[in-house]
Amino acid sequence: MPTDDPNHARLIARRKAGYEHKQARATGEKGLLIVFTGPGKGKTTAALGMALRAIGHGMRVGIVQFIKGGQDSAERAVFSGFENVDFQVIGDGFTWLTQNREQDIATAERAWAEAERMIRDPRYALVILDELNLVLKYGYLDLTRVLAAFSARRAELHIVVTGRNAPQALVTQADLVSEIRVIKHPYREQGVKAQKGIEF
Repeated sequence: MPTDDPNHARLIARRKAGYEHKQARATGEKGLLIVFTGPGKGKTTAALGMALRAIGHGMRVGIVQFIKGGQDSAERAVFSGFENVDFQVIGDGFTWLTQNREQDIATAERAWAEAERMIRDPRYALVILDELNLVLKYGYLDLTRVLAAFSARRAELHIVVTGRNAPQALVTQADLVSEIRVIKHPYREQGVKAQKGIEF
């Protein structure tokens, strides 16, 4: 297509004007409550990508993993090497492995105590609560209590919550919600096991 196409030029000019208009109106700043949910793969990966971005800006990051304590992960090894990252793995592994609701509730309470400590500590700029949605779905923590802590956070603190089945009340309270769908997955369609560097 020729570079001097008038239709293309008009389209690009409209897009540019729309972008500039939105940018001129977006002047506020605040700590965001962000939710990554849905049945697709990539929720934790998205949250940890945000952690890297925050680290690049010199921000202090707190990460609490509620479920994935059953195996070591490469991301924990990497993030633990940063001075401004506090990476806490408090889960006992997936709930179907423990087969003990009382134990799962106690573990969730320990993890939530760490989360609350980070939320209250003014040194943290970003707190990631990995797989908290699953903990809330199973009723291991009281949703009202969690939402109250989010509402009471410092105005500048960003919180990211991951996990499938985010409660509607959390979705309503959140500033940004992304739902990741499943289109294809090698485990489901091909029987391919979890791959090093991809799932863990």
